[in-house]
Amino acid sequence: MAYQVQTQFAGASFGARFNAFRSDIAQKFTAYKVYTSTVNELQALSNRELADLAISRSEIKRIALEAAYGN
Repeated sequence: MAYQVQTQFAGASFGARFNAFRSDIAQKFTAYKVYTSTVNELQALSNRELADLAISRSEIKRIALEAAYGN
């Protein structure tokens, strides 16, 4: 038994889809840069400075994720 499925993307052209893909990748790269810079900056602080900000070392990654990706 043989059958054929034909799917087509109705809508945007290849150029528009490619530009949307590039834009999505650029946004993800920017968010990752924010995440890594936030982690690096917070890890560079002393325990005293983190305590003044009411941040523990275990919260650094969570805070960086919120800064970069929201939530």
